[in-house]
Amino acid sequence: MAGRPGETRIGISGWRYAPWRGKFYPKGLPQRQELAFASRMLPTIELNGSFYSLQRPESYLAWHDETPDGFVFAVKGSRYITHMLRLKDVRTALANFLASGVLALRAKLGPILWQLPPSMAYEPERLDEFFSLLPRDTRAALALAREHDDRLEGRTWLKRSAKRPLRHAVEVRHPSFVEADFIAMLRRHGIALVVADTAGRWPLLEDLTADFVYLRLHGDKELYASGYDDDALDRWAARIDAWRQGRQVKDARKASTRAAPRRARRDVYCYFDNDIKVHAPYDAANLALRLGVPTGLGPDGEFAA
Repeated sequence: MAGRPGETRIGISGWRYAPWRGKFYPKGLPQRQELAFASRMLPTIELNGSFYSLQRPESYLAWHDETPDGFVFAVKGSRYITHMLRLKDVRTALANFLASGVLALRAKLGPILWQLPPSMAYEPERLDEFFSLLPRDTRAALALAREHDDRLEGRTWLKRSAKRPLRHAVEVRHPSFVEADFIAMLRRHGIALVVADTAGRWPLLEDLTADFVYLRLHGDKELYASGYDDDALDRWAARIDAWRQGRQVKDARKASTRAAPRRARRDVYCYFDNDIKVHAPYDAANLALRLGVPTGLGPDGEFAA
């Protein structure tokens, strides 16, 4: 008898897109209500503004309050850490990021995504040091957040709340990461390697390295623009179904020949980032339908009753 599969969440990367207005978003919907609407259509959203700049606690509090119970945000880590400092000497920058309000999401805080720049090659020592610094629960994150510097005085969230696990995922874009030692490092730290479909532009690896899988679908033919047809959605649904039951797919594209540790189940977070032509929310809803994940959208994009 099959066991219970891992939690499966299918959603979108961001929600503030002008082309979506009057299409995904109903005509006349005020912009300030877009998150409330989107979060009732899909069970998870990737929060991207945190990548470009430190957000404020009041923003995180508002996002928490505008979304329904059971909703989950993935939060994209600061590009100041990944792209500017390139993971070197980042303790204070990481403290600032965590102090800026991330923890105000409380139970709605899902994985933190660290996207590395395409120019950043595999440097084992630097990566190992960074991974060792990442907090694995909200209490450890709060302790590190309290090391923030003076730039955040008066705009921090440092309240103690329930202790919850904290997950991290890393998205790589340089071919040098196709390396078995890198996979071993991720498994040692319990960090998920992002499965990133980028229309062939950057590596697509499906090594399982943590107790969850983080999938980003940027477009299979044209980056950020092309939608996923029924055959493509069927293929991804089959892969997600295997992963959430703790299995690896037979034709997995891997950097390591070593099998992942066996698990009864893995949670799966999947985000569509093909937003330019308003494909993302509908592709997400159609993939969710194949996997039995409830959404507020019907199979043809109409709003569910």
